Amino acid sequence: MRTEKRETAPRIGTVLWPMRSWPEAGELWRRAEELGFRHAWVYDHIAWRGTTPWYDAYTTLAAAAAVTSRVRIGTLVTSPNFRHPVPTAHAIKTIDHVSGGRLSVGIGSGGTRRASDAGVLGGPEWTPDERAARFAEWAELLDRLLTGPETSFEGTYYSAREVVGEPGCVQRPRVPFVIAGNGPRGMRVAARHGTGWVTTGHAEGRGPHDVVRSRLAALRAACEAEGRDLDDLVLLTGFTGEPWLESPGAFADLAGRYAELGITEIVLHWPRPGSPFDADMKVFEAIAAEYGEVR
Repeated sequence: MRTEKRETAPRIGTVLWPMRSWPEAGELWRRAEELGFRHAWVYDHIAWRGTTPWYDAYTTLAAAAAVTSRVRIGTLVTSPNFRHPVPTAHAIKTIDHVSGGRLSVGIGSGGTRRASDAGVLGGPEWTPDERAARFAEWAELLDRLLTGPETSFEGTYYSAREVVGEPGCVQRPRVPFVIAGNGPRGMRVAARHGTGWVTTGHAEGRGPHDVVRSRLAALRAACEAEGRDLDDLVLLTGFTGEPWLESPGAFADLAGRYAELGITEIVLHWPRPGSPFDADMKVFEAIAAEYGEVR
Protein backbone atom coordinates (compact mmCIF):
# COMPACT_ATOMS: atom_id res chain seq x y z
CA MET A 1 0.00 0.00 0.00
CA ARG A 2 1.26 3.47 -0.81
CA THR A 3 2.00 5.82 2.01
CA GLU A 4 0.33 9.23 2.20
CA LYS A 5 3.67 10.85 1.34
CA ARG A 6 3.96 8.75 -1.78
CA GLU A 7 0.39 9.59 -2.82
CA THR A 8 1.07 13.33 -2.68
CA ALA A 9 4.61 13.31 -4.09
CA PRO A 10 5.34 14.17 -7.72
CA ARG A 11 5.72 11.30 -10.17
CA ILE A 12 9.27 10.44 -11.14
CA GLY A 13 11.22 9.90 -14.33
CA THR A 14 14.85 9.54 -15.34
CA VAL A 15 17.24 10.82 -17.99
CA LEU A 16 19.23 8.04 -19.63
CA TRP A 17 22.56 8.90 -21.19
CA PRO A 18 22.83 7.98 -24.93
CA MET A 19 26.41 6.85 -24.46
CA ARG A 20 26.20 3.06 -24.73
CA SER A 21 25.71 1.03 -27.86
CA TRP A 22 22.95 -1.51 -28.36
CA PRO A 23 22.09 -3.95 -26.84
CA GLU A 24 23.70 -2.68 -23.62
CA ALA A 25 21.69 0.55 -23.86
CA GLY A 26 18.50 -1.46 -24.29
CA GLU A 27 19.11 -3.15 -20.96
CA LEU A 28 19.18 0.26 -19.27
CA TRP A 29 15.86 1.27 -20.81
CA ARG A 30 14.30 -2.01 -19.71
CA ARG A 31 15.76 -1.51 -16.24
CA ALA A 32 14.23 1.97 -16.02
CA GLU A 33 10.84 0.44 -16.77
CA GLU A 34 11.36 -2.37 -14.25
CA LEU A 35 12.25 0.15 -11.53
CA GLY A 36 8.90 1.84 -12.05
CA PHE A 37 9.84 5.19 -13.52
CA ARG A 38 6.82 6.81 -15.12
CA HIS A 39 8.91 8.33 -17.90
CA ALA A 40 12.42 7.94 -19.30
CA TRP A 41 14.08 10.65 -21.37
CA VAL A 42 17.12 11.22 -23.56
CA TYR A 43 18.92 14.47 -24.36
CA ASP A 44 18.75 15.37 -28.05
CA HIS A 45 22.17 16.61 -29.18
CA ILE A 46 24.87 15.89 -31.69
CA ALA A 47 27.32 16.40 -28.83
CA TRP A 48 26.93 17.61 -25.25
CA ARG A 49 29.61 19.32 -23.17
CA GLY A 50 32.38 17.29 -24.77
CA THR A 51 30.81 13.99 -23.73
CA THR A 52 31.51 11.04 -26.05
CA PRO A 53 30.31 8.75 -27.44
CA TRP A 54 26.89 10.30 -27.99
CA TYR A 55 24.19 8.43 -29.93
CA ASP A 56 21.21 9.91 -31.78
CA ALA A 57 18.14 10.59 -29.63
CA TYR A 58 15.36 9.64 -32.06
CA THR A 59 17.01 6.43 -33.21
CA THR A 60 17.57 5.55 -29.56
CA LEU A 61 13.92 6.24 -28.72
CA ALA A 62 12.70 4.02 -31.57
CA ALA A 63 14.84 1.18 -30.25
CA ALA A 64 13.78 1.88 -26.65
CA ALA A 65 10.13 1.82 -27.71
CA ALA A 66 10.62 -1.67 -29.13
CA VAL A 67 12.13 -3.13 -25.94
CA THR A 68 9.75 -1.54 -23.39
CA SER A 69 5.99 -1.66 -22.97
CA ARG A 70 4.86 0.66 -20.15
CA VAL A 71 7.26 3.53 -19.48
CA ARG A 72 6.69 6.79 -21.37
CA ILE A 73 9.69 7.86 -23.43
CA GLY A 74 10.77 11.17 -24.89
CA THR A 75 13.33 13.86 -25.68
CA LEU A 76 14.38 16.33 -23.04
CA VAL A 77 14.70 18.37 -25.14
CA THR A 78 14.64 18.68 -28.93
CA SER A 79 15.57 22.10 -30.32
CA PRO A 80 15.91 23.99 -33.62
CA ASN A 81 19.71 23.85 -33.32
CA PHE A 82 20.07 21.11 -35.91
CA ARG A 83 16.58 19.68 -36.56
CA HIS A 84 14.00 20.92 -39.07
CA PRO A 85 10.35 20.44 -38.08
CA VAL A 86 9.39 18.38 -41.18
CA PRO A 87 11.70 15.36 -40.73
CA THR A 88 11.35 15.72 -36.95
CA ALA A 89 7.58 15.36 -37.24
CA HIS A 90 8.00 12.29 -39.43
CA ALA A 91 10.27 10.66 -36.83
CA ILE A 92 7.90 11.58 -34.00
CA LYS A 93 4.91 9.96 -35.68
CA THR A 94 6.90 6.82 -36.40
CA ILE A 95 8.14 6.46 -32.81
CA ASP A 96 4.65 7.14 -31.47
CA HIS A 97 3.45 4.15 -33.50
CA VAL A 98 6.38 1.93 -32.50
CA SER A 99 5.75 2.75 -28.83
CA GLY A 100 2.00 2.31 -28.99
CA GLY A 101 1.38 5.93 -27.99
CA ARG A 102 3.99 6.33 -25.22
CA LEU A 103 6.03 9.20 -26.69
CA SER A 104 6.30 12.74 -25.32
CA VAL A 105 8.44 15.39 -26.98
CA GLY A 106 10.33 17.94 -24.96
CA ILE A 107 11.06 21.11 -26.94
CA GLY A 108 13.40 23.98 -26.10
CA SER A 109 15.15 26.89 -27.76
CA GLY A 110 18.52 25.10 -27.69
CA GLY A 111 21.88 25.99 -26.23
CA THR A 112 24.44 28.45 -27.54
CA ARG A 113 27.41 27.53 -29.68
CA ARG A 114 29.74 27.51 -26.69
CA ALA A 115 27.71 24.99 -24.71
CA SER A 116 26.46 22.41 -27.18
CA ASP A 117 25.83 21.70 -30.86
CA ALA A 118 24.35 25.04 -31.92
CA GLY A 119 27.03 25.62 -34.54
CA VAL A 120 27.32 22.22 -36.20
CA LEU A 121 25.42 23.31 -39.32
CA GLY A 122 27.58 26.39 -39.79
CA GLY A 123 26.42 29.96 -40.26
CA PRO A 124 26.43 32.87 -37.81
CA GLU A 125 25.48 32.38 -34.19
CA TRP A 126 21.86 33.26 -33.47
CA THR A 127 21.14 36.23 -31.27
CA PRO A 128 18.92 35.63 -28.20
CA ASP A 129 15.99 37.27 -30.03
CA GLU A 130 16.46 35.10 -33.11
CA ARG A 131 16.81 31.97 -30.98
CA ALA A 132 13.54 32.75 -29.21
CA ALA A 133 11.77 33.55 -32.48
CA ARG A 134 13.00 30.34 -34.12
CA PHE A 135 11.84 28.37 -31.08
CA ALA A 136 8.30 29.79 -31.31
CA GLU A 137 8.05 29.25 -35.08
CA TRP A 138 9.55 25.75 -34.84
CA ALA A 139 6.99 24.68 -32.23
CA GLU A 140 4.12 26.17 -34.21
CA LEU A 141 5.09 24.36 -37.40
CA LEU A 142 5.68 21.07 -35.59
CA ASP A 143 2.22 21.34 -34.05
CA ARG A 144 0.65 21.84 -37.48
CA LEU A 145 2.62 18.99 -39.02
CA LEU A 146 1.44 16.56 -36.32
CA THR A 147 -2.22 17.57 -36.35
CA GLY A 148 -3.17 18.57 -39.90
CA PRO A 149 -3.98 16.31 -42.88
CA GLU A 150 -1.65 18.39 -45.06
CA THR A 151 0.63 21.27 -44.11
CA SER A 152 2.03 24.16 -46.10
CA PHE A 153 3.81 26.87 -44.15
CA GLU A 154 6.00 29.86 -44.97
CA GLY A 155 7.62 31.35 -41.91
CA THR A 156 10.56 33.61 -41.30
CA TYR A 157 12.89 30.69 -40.59
CA TYR A 158 11.11 27.45 -41.58
CA SER A 159 8.85 26.33 -44.37
CA ALA A 160 6.90 23.26 -45.44
CA ARG A 161 5.17 22.49 -48.71
CA GLU A 162 2.23 20.11 -48.99
CA VAL A 163 3.46 17.78 -46.27
CA VAL A 164 1.00 14.91 -45.91
CA GLY A 165 0.07 14.20 -42.30
CA GLU A 166 -0.86 10.54 -42.58
CA PRO A 167 -0.24 8.42 -40.71
CA GLY A 168 -1.05 10.69 -37.81
CA CYS A 169 0.04 10.13 -34.25
CA VAL A 170 -1.38 7.30 -32.17
CA GLN A 171 -2.06 9.88 -29.46
CA ARG A 172 -4.68 12.42 -30.46
CA PRO A 173 -4.61 15.12 -31.52
CA ARG A 174 -0.83 14.58 -31.34
CA VAL A 175 1.96 13.54 -29.00
CA PRO A 176 2.28 15.75 -25.88
CA PHE A 177 4.75 18.65 -26.01
CA VAL A 178 6.73 19.41 -22.84
CA ILE A 179 8.10 22.90 -23.35
CA ALA A 180 11.31 24.21 -21.79
CA GLY A 181 10.88 27.97 -21.53
CA ASN A 182 11.84 30.18 -18.60
CA GLY A 183 11.42 33.62 -20.16
CA PRO A 184 8.19 35.35 -21.20
CA ARG A 185 8.39 34.26 -24.85
CA GLY A 186 9.19 30.65 -23.95
CA MET A 187 6.33 30.54 -21.48
CA ARG A 188 3.95 31.82 -24.15
CA VAL A 189 5.07 28.92 -26.34
CA ALA A 190 4.41 26.54 -23.45
CA ALA A 191 0.99 28.02 -22.74
CA ARG A 192 0.00 27.89 -26.41
CA HIS A 193 1.37 24.51 -27.49
CA GLY A 194 2.41 22.57 -24.40
CA THR A 195 0.82 19.76 -22.48
CA GLY A 196 3.63 20.22 -19.97
CA TRP A 197 6.47 22.55 -19.01
CA VAL A 198 9.98 21.75 -17.75
CA THR A 199 12.55 23.76 -15.82
CA THR A 200 15.81 23.02 -13.99
CA GLY A 201 15.29 25.68 -11.34
CA HIS A 202 18.77 27.06 -12.01
CA ALA A 203 19.46 30.80 -11.99
CA GLU A 204 22.62 32.61 -10.96
CA GLY A 205 22.45 34.13 -7.49
CA ARG A 206 19.02 32.76 -6.57
CA GLY A 207 17.85 29.72 -4.64
CA PRO A 208 16.21 27.04 -6.83
CA HIS A 209 13.03 26.84 -4.74
CA ASP A 210 12.42 30.58 -5.14
CA VAL A 211 13.31 30.36 -8.83
CA VAL A 212 10.73 27.62 -9.44
CA ARG A 213 8.09 29.47 -7.43
CA SER A 214 8.50 32.66 -9.46
CA ARG A 215 8.63 30.81 -12.78
CA LEU A 216 5.48 28.87 -11.99
CA ALA A 217 3.69 32.12 -11.18
CA ALA A 218 4.75 33.55 -14.54
CA LEU A 219 3.74 30.36 -16.33
CA ARG A 220 0.29 30.42 -14.74
CA ALA A 221 -0.17 34.00 -15.93
CA ALA A 222 0.82 32.97 -19.47
CA CYS A 223 -1.61 30.04 -19.36
CA GLU A 224 -4.40 32.28 -18.13
CA ALA A 225 -3.78 34.62 -21.07
CA GLU A 226 -4.10 31.65 -23.44
CA GLY A 227 -7.11 30.18 -21.63
CA ARG A 228 -5.31 26.89 -21.06
CA ASP A 229 -3.88 24.77 -18.24
CA LEU A 230 -0.86 22.45 -18.43
CA ASP A 231 -1.11 18.91 -17.08
CA ASP A 232 2.56 18.20 -16.33
CA LEU A 233 4.89 20.60 -14.51
CA VAL A 234 8.33 19.00 -14.65
CA LEU A 235 11.45 19.70 -12.58
CA LEU A 236 14.66 18.37 -14.15
CA THR A 237 17.06 17.94 -11.23
CA GLY A 238 20.84 17.86 -11.10
CA PHE A 239 21.75 21.46 -11.97
CA THR A 240 21.26 23.32 -8.67
CA GLY A 241 23.37 21.43 -6.13
CA GLU A 242 20.36 20.15 -4.20
CA PRO A 243 20.93 16.67 -2.67
CA TRP A 244 18.23 14.81 -4.56
CA LEU A 245 20.13 11.51 -4.55
CA GLU A 246 21.86 11.82 -1.21
CA SER A 247 19.29 9.57 0.49
CA PRO A 248 15.63 8.57 0.14
CA GLY A 249 14.86 10.98 2.98
CA ALA A 250 16.53 13.89 1.20
CA PHE A 251 14.55 13.08 -1.93
CA ALA A 252 11.29 12.92 0.01
CA ASP A 253 11.94 16.29 1.63
CA LEU A 254 12.78 18.03 -1.64
CA ALA A 255 9.97 16.37 -3.59
CA GLY A 256 7.45 17.42 -0.97
CA ARG A 257 8.63 21.04 -1.04
CA TYR A 258 8.33 21.25 -4.81
CA ALA A 259 5.00 19.45 -4.83
CA GLU A 260 3.66 22.23 -2.61
CA LEU A 261 4.59 24.69 -5.37
CA GLY A 262 2.72 22.64 -7.95
CA ILE A 263 5.45 20.51 -9.52
CA THR A 264 3.90 17.23 -10.69
CA GLU A 265 6.94 15.43 -12.14
CA ILE A 266 10.51 15.02 -10.89
CA VAL A 267 13.22 13.82 -13.31
CA LEU A 268 16.45 12.32 -11.97
CA HIS A 269 19.58 11.61 -13.97
CA TRP A 270 20.61 7.98 -14.16
CA PRO A 271 23.83 7.88 -12.08
CA ARG A 272 26.90 8.31 -14.28
CA PRO A 273 30.24 7.47 -12.63
CA GLY A 274 33.03 9.96 -13.04
CA SER A 275 30.68 12.86 -13.70
CA PRO A 276 28.79 15.48 -11.67
CA PHE A 277 25.77 13.19 -12.10
CA ASP A 278 27.24 10.29 -10.17
CA ALA A 279 25.25 8.89 -7.23
CA ASP A 280 24.83 5.77 -5.13
CA MET A 281 22.89 3.34 -7.31
CA LYS A 282 21.33 1.74 -4.24
CA VAL A 283 19.85 5.10 -3.20
CA PHE A 284 18.64 5.71 -6.75
CA GLU A 285 16.90 2.32 -6.86
CA ALA A 286 15.42 2.80 -3.38
CA ILE A 287 13.83 6.08 -4.48
CA ALA A 288 12.44 4.39 -7.58
CA ALA A 289 11.03 1.54 -5.48
CA GLU A 290 9.24 3.99 -3.17
CA TYR A 291 8.03 6.60 -5.64
CA GLY A 292 7.78 4.71 -8.92
CA GLU A 293 4.61 3.56 -10.57
CA VAL A 294 2.81 0.50 -9.23
CA ARG A 295 3.86 -2.47 -11.36
